[in-house]
Amino acid sequence: MRTLSRVGALSAVAAAAVFCAPAAAHATAPAVGHGDNGTVKIHDAATGEELRKNEPHVCEFYLDAFGFDSVQKVDWHIEAWAPTAAVKGETVESGAITLDGEGHGRTADMTLPDGHYKLFWNFEGENGSAKHKVFWSECEDEEEGGGTATPSTPASETPGEPTTEPSASPSAPAEAAPSSSPSPQGGAEGDLAETGNGAPVGLLSAAAAALLGAGGYLVFRRRKA
Repeated sequence: MRTLSRVGALSAVAAAAVFCAPAAAHATAPAVGHGDNGTVKIHDAATGEELRKNEPHVCEFYLDAFGFDSVQKVDWHIEAWAPTAAVKGETVESGAITLDGEGHGRTADMTLPDGHYKLFWNFEGENGSAKHKVFWSECEDEEEGGGTATPSTPASETPGEPTTEPSASPSAPAEAAPSSSPSPQGGAEGDLAETGNGAPVGLLSAAAAALLGAGGYLVFRRRKA
């Protein structure tokens, strides 16, 4: 009986060890990365790294990654994409980056000719295909918008105004300055006054002389009579 009891106790201990072994192994297993949970964004060069937004229309830009494993190593490349790609799938830019302890990192700023592109972001532990982003490079519109202001037209108009106005204004007084009309009119009026006054004075003097002569003749006749 004692032998059977001992055999039963050993069997129970062995069974408990078998069932507890997986739990102990799981508890002591080293922690692993959180897997394919990160994301990558296209950022304009003027956008801060802390902003987790995607900007699909850029000129100068960089790639910004968030939430990956600590010190994650990433290989990336950019391909020309339809509808503007001359050759679909042609790699136009590529590189590699090691993220920081928080799974964050950014590339250097870069530019591409105007067109449509697709980013492929590859790393160890990714699920399925690489992470990717499509975007447009639009630098020509920004250059044209910056050089539209040409203030040459107002500058040419302002000098023209003062030059034409002063030249026209002095000419009018110059033409109106010579006043030759008053002198002939004044002379004419003076001549008419002199001739008009002179004619009555002559007639009156002649009539007065005739009356004096007639009066003297009458006086002489009376005295003689």
